[in-house]
Amino acid sequence: MQTPNKHTAGMLGQQAAEDYLVKKNYRILQRNYRVKSGEIDLIAQDGAYLVFVEVKSRSGLGYGHPREAVNAAKQARILRTAQHYIIRYRLAERDLRFDVIEVLNTRGEVQIEHIENAFWTG
Repeated sequence: MQTPNKHTAGMLGQQAAEDYLVKKNYRILQRNYRVKSGEIDLIAQDGAYLVFVEVKSRSGLGYGHPREAVNAAKQARILRTAQHYIIRYRLAERDLRFDVIEVLNTRGEVQIEHIENAFWTG
């Protein structure tokens, strides 16, 4: 279980990522979409693309870049969850993209790195 500080940092990171996407004219469709197979932090629309976004936040690089936490197992969970969403909302004909947004909050300075097409598992 996450500690309150980690949970709060994650929530702040996700809000920063969402604000960033909205400024880039993305339309946020879902936040924290959860099913048995997993969770997707943000689901958005970017033009014709349905974008599944994993947000990773850290307060430093002591454990590496946040994006490094999106390993093959995490990608597989995201894909299964995305498949559920696609079937549930009948979106099989949509163009898809899987992005990662890393949020680094070092001493109050927030840096955001948006990695479009971070992985493709199909």
